[in-house]
Amino acid sequence: MSEGEGAHFYREGALDTSHKAILYLEGLNVSFDGFKAINDLNLYIDAGELRCIIGPNGAGKTTMMDIITGKTKPDSGKAFFGQTIDLLKLSEPEIANAGIGRKFQKPTVFESHSVAENLELAMKGDKRVWFSLRAKLNAEQQALIDETLQTIGLTEHYHKQAGALSHGQKQWLEIGMLLVQKPYLLLVDEPVAGMTHQEMDRTAELLKSLAGKHSVVVVEHDMEFVRSIANKVTVLHQGSVLAEGSMDEVQQNPRVVEVYLGE
Repeated sequence: MSEGEGAHFYREGALDTSHKAILYLEGLNVSFDGFKAINDLNLYIDAGELRCIIGPNGAGKTTMMDIITGKTKPDSGKAFFGQTIDLLKLSEPEIANAGIGRKFQKPTVFESHSVAENLELAMKGDKRVWFSLRAKLNAEQQALIDETLQTIGLTEHYHKQAGALSHGQKQWLEIGMLLVQKPYLLLVDEPVAGMTHQEMDRTAELLKSLAGKHSVVVVEHDMEFVRSIANKVTVLHQGSVLAEGSMDEVQQNPRVVEVYLGE
């Protein structure tokens, strides 16, 4: 990664991305009751990359994220984080600690707490709420919270209860709750579902601003949104990669049109 491309973010020695890729999925297979959810899946994500994953329902997008985060163990194949971390040998909490953050489609924030308190709780990782909020933030932690509030555009809502935020703002807050944990890789599931056009534009800016500092994988159905953020798009179909390339290349691929875009 070149200097200035968020290279400062990758903690020295913590994750080996010397071969450029941060995530390697090779020959993955998963079956549920005879249904092949993932079928010889091969996927490589580069350090600092923003990748969009699209595909019809049942293509294997969620199962793929479940494998990366340790929720589902594959029947066969490999999943590596950097050069040396074998994801298949780690538990869900260990994978989160290694630097993979996942944002689900529905925002899960602490509604009765302020925006700042939500970030504080996420950063401390101790979910005993009262204990966490009594512990004083040091200068470095406070600086991280301030920087994150600016990144997600919620500085002015610092003291506002999370439950009073708009749907879009809750989504940004949840992204912020992942950012304070300093992930190398962010998995973001359908971030713009239910958003206004204005919120979608803001979300596009936010995700693009994270690339470089983090690797970001976005699973999304909204093609207009994908076009607004994607350099590279991967199309999944029946548990494996059907096509990969720019949005234009993917949209002109006859197989992609047939199985997905023609719906």
